[in-house]
Order: sequence, then structure tokens, then C-alpha cells
Amino acid sequence: MAAEPDYNSKQWRATFYTMWFGCFMTGFGFSMTMPFLSLFTGSLGNFNRFELNLYSGIAFAITYLAQAVISPYWGSLADRKGRKLMCLRASGVMTVTILLTGLVSNVWLVILLRLVQGLFSGYINNATALMAGETKKSESGVVMTNMMTASVSGSLLGPLFGGVLANYFGYRIPFIVTGVIMAIVFIATWFKADEHFTPIPAKNIKHGADFWHSLGDTKLIWVLLLTTLVVETALMSVGPIISLFVAELMHGHGDISLVSGIVAAMPGFGAILVARKIGHKMDTIGAGKILFGGLILATLFFIPMYFVTNPWTLALWRLLLGMASAAMLPAVQTALTVSVPREVFGRIFSFNQSAQAIGGVVGPMLGALISGIFSYQEIFAVTAVLLLINLVVLFCMRSHLVSLRK
Repeated sequence: MAAEPDYNSKQWRATFYTMWFGCFMTGFGFSMTMPFLSLFTGSLGNFNRFELNLYSGIAFAITYLAQAVISPYWGSLADRKGRKLMCLRASGVMTVTILLTGLVSNVWLVILLRLVQGLFSGYINNATALMAGETKKSESGVVMTNMMTASVSGSLLGPLFGGVLANYFGYRIPFIVTGVIMAIVFIATWFKADEHFTPIPAKNIKHGADFWHSLGDTKLIWVLLLTTLVVETALMSVGPIISLFVAELMHGHGDISLVSGIVAAMPGFGAILVARKIGHKMDTIGAGKILFGGLILATLFFIPMYFVTNPWTLALWRLLLGMASAAMLPAVQTALTVSVPREVFGRIFSFNQSAQAIGGVVGPMLGALISGIFSYQEIFAVTAVLLLINLVVLFCMRSHLVSLRK
């Protein structure tokens, strides 16, 4: 492995800004089409209610399921070929598949394209692994926080922008705009990102039990991956019903679409506000303590959401939740960065992406199930309980977490 590049060099900064931009735009573009995917699906045929729900559900979930299954393979390839190549592969395929999605007129082609998109995805986790390998461990907290905040913020702000485009220009335009955005990401990554990577011969790559044994504290790694799954489930659980809950709080009157977009975007604003400060704090006191603090605050912030009676109070608590989220997934990634050798970053971050992808499927399903059986408020209560259970599990591993240092 080559020596660590200079953290303060001009080239390092150019690579960081390019990867940050790529992660933000990937999250932004990917989520920009999500709020109206079911409406777009419905415009492709004369479906009854059951068919529309089935096709929409398949189209939504198949990308995440494909990500969860294929990510470990791409992670292994990244450890052998480099992470920049994987970023180019992901952004290039997303450019084509999302552009074509905006042009097709058959629901099964939409599902097929979203399957291909999921199978070749992975820009964010590979960009994060690339920056983890390019950054000194003593600075990894602020870098990992900024990288995660880029993707999370993009994912939360994308629906607001996509909704405006769909409202004024139709459902197909956001797909085409997203395809253009990903083409820009591909070009920027090709020309501006620089990776100091020494390929690892295939014969030296460890697999299966040998791979996990080489990591050392495997119990901690599994707990961190579980934490990613639970946190992503919690953050995504409200996604399918946020506009419906806002409509209920507004008694069906007023500009529900605009208010729903604002409420949905609040966590993104919250994460942006505190990301840099939390990253610096993480480098000072360690990722373990920041992760504990973030989980405690997130659990506490979900509880009052159960009792809200107007959308602006909900928006406030979601803003605070976004601040807490900036201390959760970035802390997990930083903990992974300082816990495993650089030569396995590709696979570890791909496993982390698989955990996120599973959470991206489980969260909306859980939210839809609970809201269908009980009410919207119960989602917040169940989510708080999930985070509390995760907190207890982490507490049992506290000696492993708080001892993490760069």
C-alpha cells in the first residue's frame, strides 16, 4: 500500500470535493424520483389498485434488494482494482439506466432498469472507502461525517426538488435530469478524483472465515453493521407516510405538498448544520462516544413526534433528528475505518452498504405495516424502541467502542 497522501494537499482537497459532490448528487438524484415513483408507474398502464401497489412496491424495493445482494462482490473487486474504478462503474450505469427509465413506456422495463441500477450501484460506499483510504486516521472523523452527510442530505433534499420538477414538467423530467446529473458525476470523478491505490493480487485476497478472522474484533464489526441497519430502518420508516401524516395534521387543507416537502427535508438541513462540528469532535473524543450520544438523542427525539399536533412541530423535531443522524452513521463509518486494515475498506464499506440497503427495504415496509394496522404515530414509538434496543446492544460493547482511537 502506498504511503498516506498529504491531507492538506491541493490534490487531496480536489479528490475530497469531487467525492463529496458525487455522494451528494448520487443521493440527491437517486431520491429525486422516489416520491412519485408509484404515480409514474400508474401512468404506464391501466392498473387496478392491487396491481399498482404490487408493481410500485417491486419497482421501489428491487433496487435496494439488488444492492444488498451484490455489494459484497463489488467490494471484493474494489479491494483488487481500486475504488475510483467502482465509482466510475456505478455513476456510468446510473446515467444510462435512469435516463432510460424516463423514456420507457412499460412497467416491466422500469422494474428491469431499476434491477440493473441496483446491481451496478455503489458510488457512495466506494467514494467513502476511497476517502477513508486517502485520509489519515487522525482526521477520519470529520471526513467520514462530511461524506455521510453529503449522501444523507442529498437523499433528503432530492424529493423536494424532484417533486417540484414533477409538478411542473411531468413525471419523466426528473429521471432525465437525474441521468444528466449522474453523467456530470461520472465526468468529475474521471478527471478530478485521484486515488493512491496499490492493487492486491487475487491470490492474496482472503475470503470467508479467513477474511473475518483477519479483522480482529469481529464482534464489534457485526454490531456496527447491525447499527447501520437499525439506524437506516429508523430513518426510512417514516418515508412512505410522511406526506399522509402531514395531510392528517393539516386536516386535508392548505398546501400539503409544499409543507410535506419541507418536513421531509428537515433532517437534511439538520445534518448539514452540525456535520463539520461533530466530525471534529469525533476526531477528539472518538467515534464510540459520538455514536452513543447520537443514538440517545435520536431515541429521545422520536418520542415527542408521537404527540405532535401540527406539521411545524413535527418539522422542528425532524430538524433535531437530522442533527442526531449526523452523529450516527458517520460514527459507524469512522469506527469501521479505525478498526480494520485499509486493504479491506472496499469489502467492509460494501457490507455496510448492504446493511443500509436492507434498512432501506425494511424501514418503509415497517412504516407501511404499522401505519396500516395502527396509526401514523405508532411508527415513531416503534422506531424509538428499535433505537433503544440498539443502544442497549452497543452498551454491552461499550468497552470495545470507547477504546477506539485513531
